Amino acid sequence: MHQYGVRDVEKLLRLPRSAIRAFVAAGFVSPSRGPRNTWLFSFQDLIVLRTAQALAASKVPHRRITRSVRELRRLLPDAMPLSGLSIGAEGDRVVVREGGKRWQADSGQYLLAFDGDPDDGSLSVIEPAAGAPPSACGQDWFERGLALERGDAEGALKAYEQAVALDPTHLDARINLGRLLHESGQLAKAERTYREAIKVGGFDPVLLFNLGVLLHDMGRKAQALELYQKALKRDPDFADCHYNLALLCEELGRPKDAIRHMSQYRRLVKRQD
Repeated sequence: MHQYGVRDVEKLLRLPRSAIRAFVAAGFVSPSRGPRNTWLFSFQDLIVLRTAQALAASKVPHRRITRSVRELRRLLPDAMPLSGLSIGAEGDRVVVREGGKRWQADSGQYLLAFDGDPDDGSLSVIEPAAGAPPSACGQDWFERGLALERGDAEGALKAYEQAVALDPTHLDARINLGRLLHESGQLAKAERTYREAIKVGGFDPVLLFNLGVLLHDMGRKAQALELYQKALKRDPDFADCHYNLALLCEELGRPKDAIRHMSQYRRLVKRQD
């Protein structure tokens, strides 16, 4: 069975290490230990982490999250595609969407989606056709982008663009779109994407960090420095940000700051290991 290190989890789920530590401490996942006592996560662990992340953001009570992720782990096979799941809160229920099916996480009971108007007698169960494109929903297009990233970067980019068009508040889609634009060399468009995301979604540390990386690559070092510092104010345990800031301070002739941030980076990485 393939296992994932902390860096893999950060990249796949876009979770900062501080959040991963918190979910492990809360008992949502129990990663195994690899060489040098490093954490190793299973595919099910990734699914559970993603679930806990979504439910915590929806302010679902801790006890219900714990019960739901425990049952979710029991019901899911190891090989289920991560991008095929959508987890959310509907009232006081934790609901998972798996393809065209919806089920309640803490009981495993399947739920049916309905369309129509009961008042005029028209009511039917929605059964999406196999292989159908995502519905007109930003989250569907975002998940499609995640699934496409490894094998079809251009398709993923278009999916994220569609997600943003349908849901301008979808911060994760904007961040991933900016990153792919950066990686494809569309630097000006990537910058516009990130700055629009800041206007819409606020000062998310990953967003600030990504914009800092972009500006650093563009040679705008003073602006990159400011963005890295802002990201660390919002997440002091952002290890990669400390690392990049250390390199940038070295370039700017600030050796004491470079040493301080590199020490912070090493401390955080050692603590994660």
